[in-house]
Amino acid sequence: MTRTASVATDTTRRHDFVLLFDVRDGNPNGDPDAGNLPRVDPETMQGLVTDVAIKRKVRDYVDLAHGSGRFKVYVQHGQFLVSQRARVFGERANGTGKPLPDEAQRWMCEEFFDVRMFGAVMSMREHNAGQVRGPMQLTFARSIDPIIPLDSSIVGPAQNSGDVNREDTAGQATNYGTMGRKSTVPYGLYRAHGFFNPHFASKTGVDSDDLALFWSALEMMWDVDRSAARGEMACRGLYVFSHDSKLGNAAAHRLFDLVQTPPSASTAPRLFSNYDVSRPPDGPVAGMSGVTLTTLVG
Repeated sequence: MTRTASVATDTTRRHDFVLLFDVRDGNPNGDPDAGNLPRVDPETMQGLVTDVAIKRKVRDYVDLAHGSGRFKVYVQHGQFLVSQRARVFGERANGTGKPLPDEAQRWMCEEFFDVRMFGAVMSMREHNAGQVRGPMQLTFARSIDPIIPLDSSIVGPAQNSGDVNREDTAGQATNYGTMGRKSTVPYGLYRAHGFFNPHFASKTGVDSDDLALFWSALEMMWDVDRSAARGEMACRGLYVFSHDSKLGNAAAHRLFDLVQTPPSASTAPRLFSNYDVSRPPDGPVAGMSGVTLTTLVG
């Protein structure tokens, strides 16, 4: 790892970052209250992807890349959270003890990557572990340009066993198979912001390996989340501003303004090359004393 990259994994520094990713002919984050159509801001028609959806991809990548030891994932698909806590309590206290919430929080942080990094609310009646505030926080992602969600009809070629089959004189089926719909975005470039707080990191036990894994997840998690519904998604930019001070040397919004992602000059952008992304050079940021920029993707 280069010295510049090692700055971005220093957990004693504050980090603010810009994440760019795009989607082509896919649904980056469906809205269950709108028939699973891609989420949009109804006033601007810009696409939205929730922070929860981004964190889900991070969790899935970490689970596939490691999934054991101190890199286990607490929030899993199809699993009860109480069962996760019960296992930890059983291993740490032989299933009989009722530890104080502070001790239980320490156990959970030591066991699970996502609890250490994102925090968790675990103040439940069964196996109470209180609440952990994670050092890594993300915003919603918003598309640079308005998007046009498409809702396409699709037809499956096979018949279900309960369907009434109609055949022509040659014995070929004349009725269609199962009907369905698929919602997609022709193309969208999305931008999200994130923040790493070293004060909370020291409390949850996040180390440089955790932070390096998180940056790797933001770059590579799209490749382990492939599906027909997702289309083609990829990380297009990851720019990390690292502060010399734990409290920060500059306001985050001023740093984010240095990464310029103006709307595309094309009336219908369909490629990342339709956008002109600009940023300062890597290293100390001019006019922002004590801040270093590391470009991890871009």
